[in-house]
This record gives sequence, C-alpha cells and structure tokens, in this order.
Amino acid sequence: MTAQALLKDVFGFDDFRPGQAEIVDAVAQGDNVLAIMPTGGGKSLCFQLPALIRQGVTVVISPLIALMRDQVRALQEVGVTAGALTSGNTPEETDQVWQALEDGRLKLLYMAPERLATGSTIGMLRRIGVSLIAVDEAHCVSQWGHDFRPDYLRIGELRRALDVPLAAFTATADAETRVEIVQKLFDGGEPRSFLRGFDRPNLHLAFAAKNQPRQQILQFAAARKGQSGIVYCGTRAKTEGLARALREAGHPAIHYHGGMEAEDRRIAETRFQREDGLIVVATVAFGMGVDKPDVRWVAHADLPKSIEAYYQEIGRAGRDGAPAETLTLFGPEDIKLRRSQIDEGLAPPERRMADHARLNALLGLAEALECRRINLLAYFGENPSACNHCDLCDTPADTFDGTTAVRKALSAILRTEEWFGAGHLIDILLGNETDKIRARGHASLPTFGVGTEYDRRQWQAVFRQMMGHDLIRPDPERHGALRMTDRALPILRDQDTITLRRDTIRSAKRGPVVKALVTEEDAPLLSALKAKRRALAEAAKLPAYMVFNDKTLIEMAEQRPLTLDQMAGITGVGAKKLQTYGDAFLSVITGASEPMHPTRMKLAGQDAGAIYDRLIEIQSQLSRGSEGTDKPLSCSASQLSKVAKLRNADERALEHVLGDKRTERFGAAFLDVLREAG
Repeated sequence: MTAQALLKDVFGFDDFRPGQAEIVDAVAQGDNVLAIMPTGGGKSLCFQLPALIRQGVTVVISPLIALMRDQVRALQEVGVTAGALTSGNTPEETDQVWQALEDGRLKLLYMAPERLATGSTIGMLRRIGVSLIAVDEAHCVSQWGHDFRPDYLRIGELRRALDVPLAAFTATADAETRVEIVQKLFDGGEPRSFLRGFDRPNLHLAFAAKNQPRQQILQFAAARKGQSGIVYCGTRAKTEGLARALREAGHPAIHYHGGMEAEDRRIAETRFQREDGLIVVATVAFGMGVDKPDVRWVAHADLPKSIEAYYQEIGRAGRDGAPAETLTLFGPEDIKLRRSQIDEGLAPPERRMADHARLNALLGLAEALECRRINLLAYFGENPSACNHCDLCDTPADTFDGTTAVRKALSAILRTEEWFGAGHLIDILLGNETDKIRARGHASLPTFGVGTEYDRRQWQAVFRQMMGHDLIRPDPERHGALRMTDRALPILRDQDTITLRRDTIRSAKRGPVVKALVTEEDAPLLSALKAKRRALAEAAKLPAYMVFNDKTLIEMAEQRPLTLDQMAGITGVGAKKLQTYGDAFLSVITGASEPMHPTRMKLAGQDAGAIYDRLIEIQSQLSRGSEGTDKPLSCSASQLSKVAKLRNADERALEHVLGDKRTERFGAAFLDVLREAG
C-alpha cells in the first residue's frame, strides 16, 4: 500500500500535516534523515508509517518507558504489531514480543537507549532483520542540552554495526544542537534535513507578571474546569502545595516531581494518561513522557529556564490540533533565580554566555510589547505576521516612554556602587529614611527621593522590566545585588530610549475567559461522546485518547455522521477503530445503529462500500433468478467485497471470483454496477 492509503486506512487521516509527506517519503526510501518538527507536529507518524512500508523491523530508540508503552498501545489499537523491550515489561509481555519477532509479524520494536549498553543487544538486532533505526527526542544526544542522556551516544555505533539508515526526530534543536546530532548520530555525514516551521497556531500564548501567583493559577484553572492541564513549578514543595490548593478548589489534581518514589511517579503518569480532566502540578521532571494529545492547557507558575524549555513545555498542550491555552507567570525573583543558576553552574564560560542569551530571549518574550508569536518564532528564525491569538493581540499593551524612570534607577544603582538589591534602591528613589539608609548615609545621595511619581509596587515593575531587558543583573558574588550591564549604557548616556508597559505597572486585571471547544448547540453531544469514550477506555484499561482524541470527538459532534460510511470520513477514524468503536459512537449520535457485517465495515468510507451496497440490492432482486422461480442462490460477503473492489472488470474476472453458476445468475447486472461506478 502507498503511504497515503496507509495514512487513511490505518491511522484514519485524509491528509498529512504540513511537511510530513516529504519526511515519510525520505525515511521510507531509506535515506538518513534529521527532522526538526514542532511539538504536536506528528513526529511519530514520520517513522511509524515508513515502518509499515519497509520490509523488516524498525527499531525505535526512545528515552522513557511510559512514552514507549503508550506508543505501542496506540499502534496496537490501530492494528499495527508493535512491541517494546523495557525493564518495565512483565515476562508475558517480553515473551509476546519475542514470539512476534520470530513469526516475522513485528513491525516496530521500541527500546530505551540504556539497553544499547548490554553487549548482547547489537547481536540480537542483527539477527531479527532490522531495516531502519528511528531515534525519538534526538536532542538527548547533546551534552549541554537539558535532556542529555549519555547512552544516546551509543546510537552512532549501533547505526554503523547494523549498516541501516537512521532517522532522527526532535522538536527542540537550535543550530548548535543540530550540529551535535549530526556529529554523534551520523558521524558527521550530512543526513537529509527537514526543518519544519515551529509555529503551533492552535496554542494561545499569554504571560502575566506575578501578583498573588497561586490565585492567578487557581483562576486560570477555574475557567477551564474539566479540561486536562499541566502546571509547571520551579520547586518540588510548590508542586505539592499547589496541587493541594487545586483539590481544595474542586479540581482533580495530583503532583509530580523527581523526589517521588518511582512507583508513585508511575501511578501519577498512568492516572494522567487515563483520566479525563486531571491536572498535574509538576516540575520539569514531568517532561518528555507526556504524549497525551488532549491536554487543553499548560500554565507556568514560575518562569522556565530558557526559551527552548518554554517552547517544549507549552508544546505539551493541544497535540491533537484542537485549541489549547498557555499562561506563564514571572517576577523578579524568577529572573534572579535563573541568572544565579547559570552563573553558579559548572558549565564553561562560553556555555554560560549561551545560557544567558537563551534566558534573555525568554525574558524578551515575557516583556514583549507586541505579538508574542512574532517574538517567539523570530528566535527560531521565522518571520510570521501578527497571530491574533495571544494576549497582546487580544489586548494591545499600554506603553509609555520609560527612559527617565530607567535612568533614575540606573543612577541609584551606580551611586550605591552596585552593592544593593531592588528593595533598598526603591527606598532611595522613594525617599524612605529606613535604618539601612541612615546607617549608610544614602539620604544624602542626589537620587534620594527623585522617584516619588511611582509607588513601591510600580517601581518594582520598572526594575523587573529592566531585568527582563537585561539592563541589570543580580551579581552572585554580591549576594544578588543588582549591577548594570553594557546594554544599559546607551540609555544612561542619553543615546537610546526605552519603552515600558504601563499595564504591568497599573496591574490591570482581566478575568479569565472560558474557551468553548464547540458551539453551545453541539456541547451536549460532545459531553455524551466523551462519556462513551470514558466508559470504553475504562473497560479496556486504556487512556481515553487512545479510543479517540478530543479533535475526533469534536468533529463527530459538529458533523454528526449518521452511517458508518460517514463515520469513516471523520479525522482519526481508521479501519481498525471503526470496526472496534464505530457502532458505539454512532449509537450515541443517532440514538441507535444497526450492526454492519464485518466484511462491509472494512469497506466503510471507500468507494467500494457504496458498490458493495448496490451489489447486495442486485443479489436480493436476482436471488431466485430474473423470473423469481429459480432455486435460491447468493454470494458470500467475501465474494461481494472482492467484486466491489474490481476495476475494469469483465466476465472472466467475475468468473474467477464467483464461479460459473453465480456469474451466470448475477454477472451481467454486477458488471452494469461496476461500469456505472467507474
């Protein structure tokens, strides 16, 4: 079968997402491939589909057991023979994988990179006839990346030993990381590279300055009650406290962090995958293993550590392509923490400079004055137009010339010789004679009391924005005292100006708006379809999205298919899922559904399906001959299916399928139907 036919028949999609078709063709042809695709862009399909086209076994190297198990279950649900060899397998599961390999049925074999460290693995892979290596989350090979896995360095050796093509996939790889991937996985030989756009148009982007941050997160969650979400926190303690607060507010919520027992983490991962509407409050330890397509929102209670980390973490929302929302909270303490983590780390100086630049890019996005998406994608080298799908496009920023305020703040920093934090500097600007100011004689400074046009809270916003624009940085050697950067010099010397946001100073409040997934008219049906999905998933002990994801149910609710043929046209409904779940969901939509013969069900959504129905009618009319007096005769469902699929048929072709007697009874009428069809 062609890639296009497999896409529809197995996975239930009419069309590839942008960029997928070229990557699938390259991988299927056996080219070495490096594909950088946006999160939620359909990376997995780009090696799963070629695995079905190519002879032999495709080995998939993936970093997390939970991720492997989910992908294997999802493939099995659509009728693909896949398995995983992991430390989490039961003996029965491992036996099933080996049996499928021996029988030649297994198409995809998942394994963790750590398994490559055992001497027997390469020999085993040689024996089973591997024809392709696929590497998921390929950025894990980067030594300075935040997800570095040492055993990924063994993959290049595996490729050389098996002498088969390799396809590497990642969503997060700047130019530097791409060079590392090519060196370490492809020995420096240039693979065919595909750099897909980084835009995720279904994600709504929003940032907010911290102002009672726990309350801000609770309000955001309240407006999205019943929807699956992730809240990322900077500390383990905060995950537990915020999860508790969400539960007290009536949300199903759990926490997740690296300090939990392995079994507790596994239980949390399983609950999140299987339960509708569950919120996980987590550290970044809850990371690459999140492959749940219907996460409807991601919130950051603390600033992420870089723009790549931000992009990867928000990318866990809306992987099904349906609308999803993001909110990132940030404040001066976040900026101080992230700067100090970089400065106090063990990385060499050039790496620390690069990390500061990545943080600056994120802070630039946080303090942006116009469209967030333009700012975000510019970092990845793209030039989109305004998105009309972010908080700044919804409500343009209220700005003012902040040059004078910034100069006053810089003057206070320099006149106190860069030895103090924002609190003391604001006291100087406001003219507050504190004990600390009196003890140091700072009331006599020319800057004492020159900033009374703003109150303390407003000055805090000015200082935060100055940190966000990298005009000032906390000095780790001076216990976080603020010092001026070279970026500030042109403003101080009256060679440049700076615009600040007035709304962050005023702390303008805007209540959250509940985002509906469907119209009010379709909402009751969507709820009923979700209830049916939940019941079927619980009975099969599957995550709900493996039955159908949100986007598929939304399309069902909007289009309301009345027959299984129409149901087959819904995105995400492949042949196996139609056979397994079609009647159940059709009965929700129509109130009742007549069972369809399994042979006919396999033709649902195809031209041959309508031909099959017409052949059944003809057979019924001619079962006792044209005069109605002959001995009853009929064809089997299998025979009718074969006839329905015939093209350019003649009487000999019919005889080959039906035999002489049936061709004599039905042949002429059947040929008329086939000619009419085309």
